[in-house]
Amino acid sequence: MAKVDTAPSDLHAPPARPRSSVPQVPRQASPQPSEPSNSATLIGSVQRAMRLLERVAEHEYGAPAKQLARETGLALPTAYHLLRTLVHEGYLRRDKGLFFLGEAAVRLSSSGAEQKRRSTVADTLARCRDAIGVPVYYAQYRDGKIEVVCVSDTPGNPAVEEWADFRETGHAHAIGQCLLSQLDEDARRDHLERHPVQSITPYTVRDSSSLLRRLERVRRMEPVVERQEYALGTVCAAIPITLGTTAATMAISLPVQQSDRLLSAARQLQEEIGRLLGSLAISISI
Repeated sequence: MAKVDTAPSDLHAPPARPRSSVPQVPRQASPQPSEPSNSATLIGSVQRAMRLLERVAEHEYGAPAKQLARETGLALPTAYHLLRTLVHEGYLRRDKGLFFLGEAAVRLSSSGAEQKRRSTVADTLARCRDAIGVPVYYAQYRDGKIEVVCVSDTPGNPAVEEWADFRETGHAHAIGQCLLSQLDEDARRDHLERHPVQSITPYTVRDSSSLLRRLERVRRMEPVVERQEYALGTVCAAIPITLGTTAATMAISLPVQQSDRLLSAARQLQEEIGRLLGSLAISISI
């Protein structure tokens, strides 16, 4: 084996230049840590809890912790701790070892469904508004009350201002008269006992007997027309919508100067309702 020369290698090297003469190379800044990705900001325990909720919702008759852990790919202790937390917060309930959706989860679900139904109604009214060029209203009679659920108008065609409570003045506007016409006689009388007929404008019906006679003459699916009975300078027409036991209506309004197009606009609304009845049907339960 050859002998390795261990002598210092710098004995014959040229002398080093003075330190000050060495050109200074600017130091590069060390790279900054990159911004965290979206996934880095997510909370894993929340994701796992949501997966458990989704799985429980798929089991109508409940599921045990072991099954839920297996279906979500979680360790049993982790799944059990999350399930117990969700039960404590009301999102789940436990019965005989099985987990079901709790009241808090049901409330979230019903709220989401209600928002979706209201969105459907709003979209339907907007289509009718654009097709006819008038303000469009949707109302129901529920729990003994007249409720205007949604109104769709534009700055150029504004809706009627509710200057007198719609719920208490159903006798004076087309929406209320249309809803009352869909009730039986006892329900009508009950409503008028709680909300007596009163003069709103010089054109308002004078007494409950006159109103009841008018409502009895309303023909099924015919527009209910009102001219300046609720608001001076405004005429209205309402189309009855009866699905199941719920009384509902869609209505339009026009300035009195355009009263000659009220009936034709009401017929156009009726045609639009016929085309859109499927989407309206799911909103009746709002």
